[in-house]
Amino acid sequence: MDFYLLAVVVLFALAVSDLMVGVSNDAVNFLNSAIGSKVASRRAIMVVASLGIFIGATFSSGMMEIARKGIFNPEHFFLAEIMVIFLAVMITDVILLDLFNTFGMPTSTTVSIVFELLGAAVVVSLIKIAAAGEGLGALGQYINTEKALLIIGGIVLSVVVAFTIGVIVQYVSRLLFSFGYEKRMKRVGAIWAGFALTALSYFLVIKGLKGASFVSDEFLVWVNANTTGILLVLFVACTLVAQGLIWLKVNILRLIVMLGTFALAMAFAGNDLVNFIGVPIAGFESFMTWTNSGIAADAFAMDALTEPVRTDSLLLLAAGTIMVVTLWFSKKARSVTETEVNLGRQDEGLERFTPNGLSRMIVRISRDGGRLLTALIPRRWLRAAEANFTYTERPLDPDPPAFDLVRASVNLTVASMLIALATSLKLPLSTTYVSFMVAMGTSLSDRAWDRESAVYRVAGVLSVIGGWFLTAVVAFSVSGLFALLIHSFGIVALLALLGVAACSIFRSIVVHRRREREKEERLRATSRVERLTHDAATEETTQGIAGALRAIRQGYEDALDGLLEEDLGKLRQARHAIKTLKKQNELLRSNLHHYIQRIDEPNGDGSRMYLMFYDMVQDIVQSSEFIVRACDAHVQNSHKPPTPEQRDALIAIRDQVGAYLRAVEVKIQRKAFAEITETLDEKDRLLRQLGALFDRHVEGVRAQAYGAKNTGLFISLLLESKDLAAIAARFLKFYHRHLVPTPVVVLQD
Repeated sequence: MDFYLLAVVVLFALAVSDLMVGVSNDAVNFLNSAIGSKVASRRAIMVVASLGIFIGATFSSGMMEIARKGIFNPEHFFLAEIMVIFLAVMITDVILLDLFNTFGMPTSTTVSIVFELLGAAVVVSLIKIAAAGEGLGALGQYINTEKALLIIGGIVLSVVVAFTIGVIVQYVSRLLFSFGYEKRMKRVGAIWAGFALTALSYFLVIKGLKGASFVSDEFLVWVNANTTGILLVLFVACTLVAQGLIWLKVNILRLIVMLGTFALAMAFAGNDLVNFIGVPIAGFESFMTWTNSGIAADAFAMDALTEPVRTDSLLLLAAGTIMVVTLWFSKKARSVTETEVNLGRQDEGLERFTPNGLSRMIVRISRDGGRLLTALIPRRWLRAAEANFTYTERPLDPDPPAFDLVRASVNLTVASMLIALATSLKLPLSTTYVSFMVAMGTSLSDRAWDRESAVYRVAGVLSVIGGWFLTAVVAFSVSGLFALLIHSFGIVALLALLGVAACSIFRSIVVHRRREREKEERLRATSRVERLTHDAATEETTQGIAGALRAIRQGYEDALDGLLEEDLGKLRQARHAIKTLKKQNELLRSNLHHYIQRIDEPNGDGSRMYLMFYDMVQDIVQSSEFIVRACDAHVQNSHKPPTPEQRDALIAIRDQVGAYLRAVEVKIQRKAFAEITETLDEKDRLLRQLGALFDRHVEGVRAQAYGAKNTGLFISLLLESKDLAAIAARFLKFYHRHLVPTPVVVLQD
């Protein structure tokens, strides 16, 4: 009794966590279009979405069939086995969804819960089969394999159909409206709005209100039987209303986007709630049924789970409240939303994903195919179409929308149509997959993926799609493993796995905070849009160089200390310092265009300053990276340490080069460029000393005093140390030449 009571308590505690991580991931489905288009303030969008979630959760019938009998046949399991399955599923779901949220990757909560149930049920079934001495053929009586195959088919179907329809509808919409859609709304806006509002209204009935307590099954049957007539009446009514609103100068596209946000949020809460609380409720019902039976848990058959049971309204109300609160306060929900918005944004900017071979190949093939297609289309048609796809960038807009209201309305309308159609036909399309792929299709059709960004965006889409299939594999295998552990070790395994889940969530919080800090640094580098004077540009570059020199000095000293002490920890610190600096330099390179645009100057001195700044930082980073890699490889490969003579020389080099870099850093930070002769003289002395060490070492090599590995390392460190000192001096000379006024010599008669 104690174990199963604990199991029920744990299931409900995990349900709260699952609601939070689930909403954080699924929020992208209904927030993406509204936030990306900035249809209203974020607060207004959140209010509409929250209202949709709350109503959807409250009106949900709570028919948690997927957790009760959708994947496995409960009548063949006992309570003890059912609890093992449910516990393994919930622990896996919390860990898996939180991991996806941490990295801002949207996935399907339906797919995750289905494959977790499948994995745990398969493992428990195999244990039962082995104990009974049956063959693998008996697995079919325990597991509903047809459901899993439908889900897998739904993944592929969602990707292909949603993307294709999104491309086609957005292309037609852009031909109708162009990017200057305000002018054409009076002519075609009412028809388009009528079509969109009809689709969204039908979606609300078929998907959003399905199973609501006040909507009878007979009504839904009647709707399905009279779909064509209902849609025609809705279309006429919505078109007339839309035309009236246009005459009143109301932006009808804003209404469409807000209604679509509400509809998708309501459908999400009403239908996907099972993914988060279905398992705990089924576990609680199983426990309550068994409590008064007087039968042992490992002999009590779970036939009761085959019967439909409506969930208590208070539980649904509590679940809706948790979802709404999470939506408002979850930073991870913003990360997932930003991933999709950034993949579809119209403007250029920082790209999160790195191109790979597959993305490059897809872009090349698409480009070649596009050329062939355009060759077959009359040029007159191409010129007419091209005029509708002319997009004007706004480089100095402080916070531009990622895309316009036309595309946002297409995203929501097409996604709603496809989901409603799939629901009426009982096809296993995923809400997440449909919403994401429609958004990507409209982005492609809108030419948001141009030659400058296509490989990055395609790589991002491939990463997200790969994550979907990874969800199924990981959910199945991890849930099965957890079920095996709980079945074998009972409460000990349960407590251990809860500890693993807690550690995983804590670790993900740390990782997410670090990623957010890095993202904020990138945003700070690109979000400043004010015009810069020459003095402001100087301030930015000097502070940037001072920070770079500080990181290089720290990495340099840690690398040499790690080499001399064979300390992998210090070498790790050195690698991290240089890695961070490389990221900053890559950020600088990708934003040179942005920086130069900001500078308000008549002669271009500030622009040249940025270019020289980038050039010198790149050189000094390369030298620093070589030093760190050489020291790290030497220690990692367990080569002989430096000889006593080499050791003494390296200590002296470390101290002198470190002190010199520190002196240059201080001068740049203080902008003390008027008198740099002493610092440059110190550089010359340092270079002469390094040259003398080089000559002595060459003599030692001839005398066979040093081994081959030590020789290569020592000489490399000497040469790169000389480069560090020389490049640091270039910074001083550069600022001295550009910022210190040349004295005017007055000749007297």
